[in-house]
Amino acid sequence: MAQNRRPRFAWQCAVSVLITVIAAASLGVGVARAEPLRPTIQRTVAEGQGVTAVYVYSVAMRKTIKVQVITPRNPSGTRPSLYLLSGLGEEDPTNSMWLRKTDARNFYANKNVNVVMPLAGNGSFYTDWQRDDPKLGRYQWETFLVKELPPLIDAAFDGNGRRGIAGISMGAGAGLVLAARNPGFYRAVGAYSGCYSTTGVAGEAYPRAIVAAFGGDANNMWGPPGSPGWAAHDVLSLSHNLRGTTLYISTGTGRAGTYDQPGYPDNSDPIDRQVIGGAIETGSLWCTQQLESRLTAQHIGATIRYVDPGTHAWPYWRDQQRESWPILEHGMNS
Repeated sequence: MAQNRRPRFAWQCAVSVLITVIAAASLGVGVARAEPLRPTIQRTVAEGQGVTAVYVYSVAMRKTIKVQVITPRNPSGTRPSLYLLSGLGEEDPTNSMWLRKTDARNFYANKNVNVVMPLAGNGSFYTDWQRDDPKLGRYQWETFLVKELPPLIDAAFDGNGRRGIAGISMGAGAGLVLAARNPGFYRAVGAYSGCYSTTGVAGEAYPRAIVAAFGGDANNMWGPPGSPGWAAHDVLSLSHNLRGTTLYISTGTGRAGTYDQPGYPDNSDPIDRQVIGGAIETGSLWCTQQLESRLTAQHIGATIRYVDPGTHAWPYWRDQQRESWPILEHGMNS
């Protein structure tokens, strides 16, 4: 008798569960929605003149990333896309440093280009980490920037498949790493005040210090000291892959100038800018000289600018953003 009741009992249980699920769904509670199976623009929000916030679900990172896009005031057909990467200060999850520290909104308004500014995680180096970090979470930025985001941007903003990338400080090195690891993906690269070697004690020291500043463990990024993951992101070793790419690389000398003096707008701590910013830029100078020597030895063309005076600060990068634009524009459109 009990055996005859089992099928009916199981059927009743199934019906009960189905009713519960339907009721919960109708109330909007109790049922988890499945994550998208592919990268998707979930929504867009206008953020003032010429700027659109694009919320993109990344399958690789299993979360939604905010990306800000500047579009031309008077667009003319399809256009290339210029990706801008920030440095250490890009921890604001709502607004790119490029919009806070430069006049990017107005500068690009009359140019036929989409300017794409991803709001990256703290100390991410815009790279794919080997392991999730207990403090910083899941970082798969190379996958996001190379595979997931560009097709969505091109489709939503009349992109023509031509791309450039530019960055400051951490973003400068990351931009060249992405270009060198993905030959031909970017037609033009701008790198302002970066470092480009990730091997040896000196090469590892800078990335490790940045990651540690945010409480992360750089071993989760590219592995323990001296492991292959570090060499795989070394621009000097991969520089041959930059042949045919339009390159604009700049650095200051570390010597303080007008922008670093007391009383200059947006300079609340002149001593920090002159001493700390000067020391960091002296390191960038050495890194840039290393890269120039490697490119010269391989007969790879590049525009190199040494800015004197010049410290590790946004006023100098604003100047370089403007000075490099004609070269980057030509490279993206050639």
